[in-house]
Amino acid sequence: MEPAAKFITLQNYTRRNYEIMKTTKLVILVVTIAVALFILIPSLSWAQDGAALYKAKCAMCHGADAAGKPAAKIPSLVSPEAKGKSDADLAKAVAETAKHPAPVKGLSADDAKALVTYIRTLQK
Repeated sequence: MEPAAKFITLQNYTRRNYEIMKTTKLVILVVTIAVALFILIPSLSWAQDGAALYKAKCAMCHGADAAGKPAAKIPSLVSPEAKGKSDADLAKAVAETAKHPAPVKGLSADDAKALVTYIRTLQK
């Protein structure tokens, strides 16, 4: 093979490798961005507001007005006793009450805080 043909073959080989490297880098970049978004988005603004959380996870037991059900020993969230608790105590009660179902116990700290904020509006 003459030197010019070898050079052209080498050039073609280099171009193909360069294109493969460019494509690989692009794929890695896209995957990295996708993973970062998958990790970050839930903690950004996808947290539900307190009213939606209350309706979805609490209203069925505590009632829409948060008055509770004394006959079933479900406490009122608008009672003077509940009003006297700090926000931290209410958030802790949400996460640690043994009778709460797993989805309620598994709320994130931000969701529990939003829930307590909503409960405070019901207490007024």
